[in-house]
Parts: sequence; C-alpha cells; structure tokens
Amino acid sequence: MTKEEIMKELRAYEDRRNEFYRFLDEHIPQEASTGLYDFRNEVKLDAQKVYELFHKLDYQARKVRGIVINEIIEKMQD
Repeated sequence: MTKEEIMKELRAYEDRRNEFYRFLDEHIPQEASTGLYDFRNEVKLDAQKVYELFHKLDYQARKVRGIVINEIIEKMQD
C-alpha cells in the first residue's frame, strides 16, 4: 500500500472521529471549567444515531489497524 493510500485512510478515520465528537458536542453540554461532557442532567441521545456514528468510526479504525498490521508483517518478511 502506498503512503498516499495509507494517509487517505488515516484522514478518513479522523473525519469519522470528528463527526462522532461533533454529534456529542451538539447534544451534550460541557462543563465550562473543564470542557468535559456534563451528564448530570441525564442527557438523552438518539441511540440509532450514536450507533451509526460509532459503527462508522469503529469500521474505519479496524480498517486502519489492518493496514498497520499488514505493513508491519511485510516489513518483518523483508
């Protein structure tokens, strides 16, 4: 796999991660002093949307992991 192909997959991972956090930022208030999510008011989230975003993030993470493992194995075989 070329460096450009790997970088493309890493950027896709970062895009999925940003999309997931954007959703959380839009629906969960943050504590002003720490920036951490504030769950004290029992925030309700659309479970289907959370799953959809997490699934896309997880899929891309597993894809990148596979690329990294394959690259390591190829280097070890040289």
